[in-house]
Amino acid sequence: MFRFIVRRLLQLIPTLFGLSLLLFIWVRRLPGGPEDAILGERGTPEMRAAIRRSMGLDEPILVQYGRFVQRLLRLDLGTSSSTKRPVVEEFLERFPGTVELTITALVIAIGVGIPLGYLAARRRGRLLDHLSVGGSLVGICVPIFFLAYVLKAIFSENLGWFPSSGRQDPTLDATRVTNFFVLDGLMTREWDAAMDALWHLVLPGLALASIPLAIIVRITRASVLEVLNEDFVRTAEAKGLTERTVRGRHVLRNSLLPVVTSIGLLTGGLLSGAVLTETVFAFSGIGAFIYEAIGQRDYPVLLGFIMIISVVYVLVNLLVDLSYSLIDPRVRVR
Repeated sequence: MFRFIVRRLLQLIPTLFGLSLLLFIWVRRLPGGPEDAILGERGTPEMRAAIRRSMGLDEPILVQYGRFVQRLLRLDLGTSSSTKRPVVEEFLERFPGTVELTITALVIAIGVGIPLGYLAARRRGRLLDHLSVGGSLVGICVPIFFLAYVLKAIFSENLGWFPSSGRQDPTLDATRVTNFFVLDGLMTREWDAAMDALWHLVLPGLALASIPLAIIVRITRASVLEVLNEDFVRTAEAKGLTERTVRGRHVLRNSLLPVVTSIGLLTGGLLSGAVLTETVFAFSGIGAFIYEAIGQRDYPVLLGFIMIISVVYVLVNLLVDLSYSLIDPRVRVR
């Protein structure tokens, strides 16, 4: 397994190099530039040229890319042109919020999706099966931003059950340790701060979990149906094993490999898909900041944030590959 991990980590080098090149070209091809965001329509050509010269944007594209790679190797992602702070500091300040939101969405999607998909497969053709399949289609088709606005309008503005924006009530004098608000409240035993932060995660978590939940339900159902028709399941039932043993050890466990694969892919999508959800709920994570950076042509933020998210995405999928051998002993990573 150690050799497998080392080999996969070495494979990151060409992957990230190619990604950095494509990302750099894409960002530089965006219409306008940081000088337009800074000066607006009142900037003179001389002022625009001075800003581009100060940011090194007047140099050849290959020179700019070479400097970007050099800074990347030193873990220096540059300075935000809008906030004048290092990109790494901006990321570390906002990334915990996105992680909390992603974990909340995953807990909802996995906690509901796998049992519902399993029960739908066991009751194929019945009411629960039809409802789960129909509901999953609706979950996939409804855009996240539309569902976010609906949840916000009903449960926040009309009913007042949940807060409509932010990560925590600003009137709370909460102690900051890790910038994970829920974790900080638990570590410092400020239970009201932890519960308030958790309460702020409910609506955006539900909105972000809608598509992953629908996908997990459908994949789990299809996988369980396939395993139920295998010979070893019929053999286990014929041997007189209890239904609980057949379901847990033989059916569900052998159905989890495609589900785990989809969860790994969905995790990366949640990190990038949080842009719309965080914007609707004014949630101070990396998604909302990337949205602002696009409007302000903040090249360092766009390049740095997307590169870090890409690394996290690849590492999550590495963990998914390693989990295969734990779920199914027949799978061995080499």
